[in-house]
Amino acid sequence: MVTDPIADYLTRIRNAVMANHRVVEIPSSKMKKAITEILFEKGYILNFKFDDEAKPATIKVALKYHPVTKMSAIKSLVRVSKPGLRKYAKADNLPRVMNGLGIALISTSQGLMTDKEARKLNIGGEVICYVS
Repeated sequence: MVTDPIADYLTRIRNAVMANHRVVEIPSSKMKKAITEILFEKGYILNFKFDDEAKPATIKVALKYHPVTKMSAIKSLVRVSKPGLRKYAKADNLPRVMNGLGIALISTSQGLMTDKEARKLNIGGEVICYVS
């Protein structure tokens, strides 16, 4: 049993990047699906596939690397809000990752979104993680 499934998700991706794997398979949930879709939209992963037919349901994530230097698009994944200590931010205090070069994932009342989108909608929420 995993006590923090989001931290497990981020660790699996982080470990796969350090091992230069092309694809990583992760147990699925609604929150993990939303995080995966945002990472794809922002260009941090190459592709993804939700496999709901398998038991348990899984997410297959194709990691993105530079074709020449073989460097990953993901430099760091940091879990911010943990089960033991939740971190919340108001709309005017949302974090900026690397002065706007990275993204912070925020869980709001309108769903999961990046810090830039939450700032534009002027809503705060729980800071899930930083991606750069």
